[in-house]
Parts: sequence; C-alpha cells; structure tokens
Amino acid sequence: MRRGIAATALVAALTMTAAACGGDSDGGNNGSKSGKGLSGTVTFWDTSNEAEKATYKALAEGFEKEHPNVKVNYVNVPFGEANAKFKNAAGGNAGAPDVMRTEVAWVADFANLGYLAPLDGTPALDKADDYLPTAAGSTKFNGKTYAVPQVTDTLALFYNKKMLKDAGAKVPTSLDELKDVSAKIRKKSGKTGFYLRGDDPYWFLPYLYGEGGDLVDAKNKTIKVDDQPGVKAYAAMKDLLDSKAAITDASDGWNNMENAFKSGKVAMMINGPWAIEDVSSGAQFKDKENLGVAPVPAGSVRQASPQGGWDLSVYAGSKNLDASYEFVKYMSSAKVQQETTEKISLLPTRKSVYDVPAVADNEMVKFFKPAVDKAVQRPWIAQGNALFEPIRLQMAKVLSGDTSPENAAKATGDAFRKLLKDYK
Repeated sequence: MRRGIAATALVAALTMTAAACGGDSDGGNNGSKSGKGLSGTVTFWDTSNEAEKATYKALAEGFEKEHPNVKVNYVNVPFGEANAKFKNAAGGNAGAPDVMRTEVAWVADFANLGYLAPLDGTPALDKADDYLPTAAGSTKFNGKTYAVPQVTDTLALFYNKKMLKDAGAKVPTSLDELKDVSAKIRKKSGKTGFYLRGDDPYWFLPYLYGEGGDLVDAKNKTIKVDDQPGVKAYAAMKDLLDSKAAITDASDGWNNMENAFKSGKVAMMINGPWAIEDVSSGAQFKDKENLGVAPVPAGSVRQASPQGGWDLSVYAGSKNLDASYEFVKYMSSAKVQQETTEKISLLPTRKSVYDVPAVADNEMVKFFKPAVDKAVQRPWIAQGNALFEPIRLQMAKVLSGDTSPENAAKATGDAFRKLLKDYK
C-alpha cells in the first residue's frame, strides 16, 4: 500500500536523522550511557488534564533533581490537539518532543509511521515483567516495543449516592435497571438520572461490548462493528434518550457532563479514573463519601468496558535519546507510579505497585483494578485510532434521529473497510 511505502521511506530518513543528531554518546541510540553522565534537555509533552497536570509537572521536575545536568522542558498539550500536533511535528522533523505521554491507541499508529524509537534493549524498558499484561499490550507493534505503560484505566459508572438514596433507588447493574433508576429520580426530584456522552466515540464501546460485540477481529482480519451487536449498541444509546433516562449534548460533552454531574443536575455518568479529581471539586462531592463508583451497566450480554490508558514513547528523531530513555524509565518507575496514585488516584501499570498499602487501600484502586483486569482489549493496529471517527459521525446521527441504528452500523462497517482494505 502507498502508506506502507511512505512509512518505510520515513523510517529510513528518521534513522539517518537519529544517527546524525542522536544521544550524547556513541551508543546514544542504544541507551548505553549511564544515568550519571546525562546532560542536555528533554522536552516532554504531557497530555494530562487540568486536574492532573500539576502533579505530572512536579514529577517530571523530580527527574532534574536526580540528574542535575538535564533540563526537563515540560509542555502540557491538550489531549484533543496532541495527536495531530505530534504528527505534524514528527512528519516535518521539527518541533517534536523527545518524550510524549501517548494515548494507548496512538502507539501503533505513530510506530507504523516511523515516528517512535524502539525501546527494546534500552534503559526505558526497565523491569518489563512487572507490567500488567493488559497494559503492556498497547506498547508493541510488529514484534517491537515502542512505548512503556504509564497509566491504565477503564470506564465505570459514577453515581451520586444521596440522589439515588433519596429516590429509593439501588445502583443499576444493567441498562434496563438504569432506566428504572432514572425514572425514580425524575419522579422524586425532577432531575435526570443519567448523562449520556454522545460526542465521544470512546463512550460507545461499553454499549458495544455490553451487547457482546467488538470493533474488528484483528487476528482474522474481519470487521465486527456492523454485526448485530453493533446495531443493538446504537439502539441502546438512542433508547436511553427516548425514554428520558438520559440527556446528552452534541458538542463539548466532557465539560457539560462533568458540570451536570458535579452540580447534581444528573445523578449518574460513565467516566474513568482521570475524572476523579475534577469530580471531587464539585459542590455535590465536598463530602467525598457521596461519590459512588460501580461497573458500567450491562447490555443484553455482559458488563464490559474498554481497556485504556497512557504510555510513554520516545521520538525517533530525538537529539538526546540517552536522557530520553532514562526519563521514561524514571516516569514509569514504581516510585513515580505510586506517587501518581497517591496524589491523583490514577491506576498504576506495574504489578508491584498494587502491593503497596497506600495504593491497595486507595478507594478508586479498589474498584478500578478488578475492572481493568476484566476490561476488553482494543485492536492494537496502526489504524486503531482512526476507527473512532466513523463511530462518532454515526453516533451523532443516531442520537439526533437522523439515521437508524441499522443504517448507522452498516455505515460504520463500510467506513472501516475503507480504512482497513485487507479486512473483510
């Protein structure tokens, strides 16, 4: 394919660039320089949100204390801009960071384009056996490792304990129960039970998995999203709106959802560990005990949500590969992962960190770790991130009533086949 040819040429070009302006020693590309001899600057693009970025900035600055001759240039890049911004910088061979906090679905894509340095045999891939197998899955592409797992996560049901209690309702475990709970809340207070995230295709996955479906079968190269479970998933989302169990917005879904939940406009939403700090700042959750977290409500087949998270990757054209490898090693270390959990309740990717009492006793870890262990792996293919856009388009049409679930599933499958030309 044309894309494969372009990627091959780019890999060659970046390899030459890295050799010409790589690390500070002859062994820079292999991370052979010891940590004590590091110097220079490491530019780090952090994609964490507003509630998390201060913690990550402080953790990144901690690397400078251990390596006084290295300057960390910390840059917070909004998640919505990060993918395109990195591709533009890496593709133009100018302005790309040395290290990037990379969403798990981006790794295969960036690696396929030749933008990431392989980490096998470098200090960055430290104590690899300690990583959760589910978290490590997204770091590999075509037999090589192009990232290390930093944070793992999944989606869950967040609920306002007081609102449910006042309505005489129990935590729903299925979509049918969710509708019943929402009806009780509406009758009791006039409020809405649930906020449906309708503008972000990632939030489509619990409905798809709940019906027993999947996006694709990467092993057998077949499209699955337009099977009957895909139709049922679109229909389930539309039914929540039509039954008045939920409200949604066509745009700015994150802020609208967070504000609605924090203010008590809605009693429930689906979200992940990254939202905990922001939710805790809301008026409804000054008493943190009022926040409840439970597995996502089941569809007709099961309770299931996507395995997500964040990895750390190194730009193939970095001028300071040695320090970049060591920075990744530091930021993914058990010590830093423990601090991240203690400060902002994000889930570690290292098995050993879960044995630390302060982590094991964290309220959010107690729920989310079992959920992560059972989360559904997404297809770690180069086009994985591109699969979301067709879903977003069809999801909007279904929720607005402009198309049927059947037509939406078919259109999504057709779009997938254009992206994945060797899939059936």
